[in-house]
Amino acid sequence: MSLSAVGPGGPVQAAHLPVLALADDLSGAAETAVALRSPARILLGPVPVPLASAPGESLVLDLDSRQLPGAEAARAVRDVTHAVPAGTVLFKKVDSLLRGNLAAEAAAYARDALGVVIATALPAGRRTVRGGVVHLDGVPLHEADAWRAEARTAPPSVAAALGDLPSAPVPLTDVRGASGALREALRACFAQGRHPVCDAETEDDLDAIAAAALELGPGIRLLGTGGLAGALGRLLGTPGANTLDAGDVVRPLLIVVGTAEPSARGQVAHLLADGARQISLSTRELLHAPRRLAPPVAAVTVVRITGAAGPSVARRLVAALADTVADAAHDCDLVLTGGETARRILDVLRVTDLRPVGQIHHGAVLSRTPDGRSVVTRPGSYGEADSLRRIVRALRPAPVRHVPTDPTGVAP
Repeated sequence: MSLSAVGPGGPVQAAHLPVLALADDLSGAAETAVALRSPARILLGPVPVPLASAPGESLVLDLDSRQLPGAEAARAVRDVTHAVPAGTVLFKKVDSLLRGNLAAEAAAYARDALGVVIATALPAGRRTVRGGVVHLDGVPLHEADAWRAEARTAPPSVAAALGDLPSAPVPLTDVRGASGALREALRACFAQGRHPVCDAETEDDLDAIAAAALELGPGIRLLGTGGLAGALGRLLGTPGANTLDAGDVVRPLLIVVGTAEPSARGQVAHLLADGARQISLSTRELLHAPRRLAPPVAAVTVVRITGAAGPSVARRLVAALADTVADAAHDCDLVLTGGETARRILDVLRVTDLRPVGQIHHGAVLSRTPDGRSVVTRPGSYGEADSLRRIVRALRPAPVRHVPTDPTGVAP
């Protein structure tokens, strides 16, 4: 497909437009970076101003705003979007389950924009939008149990999740209409002072939405899931730009499972069946009597949290987990599930820059640190029962001998 947007000097080929993407957590940033199908850099920590990237390079910023108060999350978005270079395609990654500070961040993102095209479907995760409502395997989000770990209830629609941001629905009939119909439907929403919320069930739907948004030219911003980022990648990216490469240096592999998702237990069981060593840390221990783990004693070591914890202590728990594994993680390749867990651990390791290498399965993104270590990030809610096994086998295609160290797993 050939697209062009009108820039200060006339038509600009879309394939040459730089992309700046914003995410509210690290796993989402990594998912976006690999979906864009172009050389990319993921920036953690304070956002450098002014932003600078190499020619042809996408920048993906982890704003780390998922758990912030709404006003602070909005400020983080405004700090980046108020001075974006002309001709840049802006994309805001949001959670496919509509979690986080969606209303506050969307309002900040919409400021100074001619309009925001919103598409929150994620077909690869069986998450669709029909009638403006997110569905999980056909079940409306607010009737599913996907928000069981949240302090609030799930919103009944995308429009409700957007709060006071004025929006208008764009049904599938418009998304799949005749050539140019979708573009005109989006334009009509903007003329009414509203931001279009697009239904979508397939990647073809998302491709049509992204193409129509780009055809409307500068000033139009995109907001959606990794599915919409993938549509941008198919339109603007380079096939084969991110080629999976496990690297040449074999280090101990430390897997930190920081999610409360019930599926995590079965995923870990597959690793144990393959000979991985497990270290279990109870929520009580992490919150009241934390310890420091020594370097891993096995080629593959998995650390997971046991016991229940409410949303009110979630951030404390993840911070304690990061401190506990810090010593053990320094000389390891890492697999980190849960965006908050991944960010806190990389913070304590002072990693502020990642280069995406490729995707092992949907959402499981392999990146490289500046010192050459492998880091796989994956949202906690993603992955089938063999997810962690697939990740380990991608990183360690041949059996790796055990590394003899202190068997206690506890640093002196």
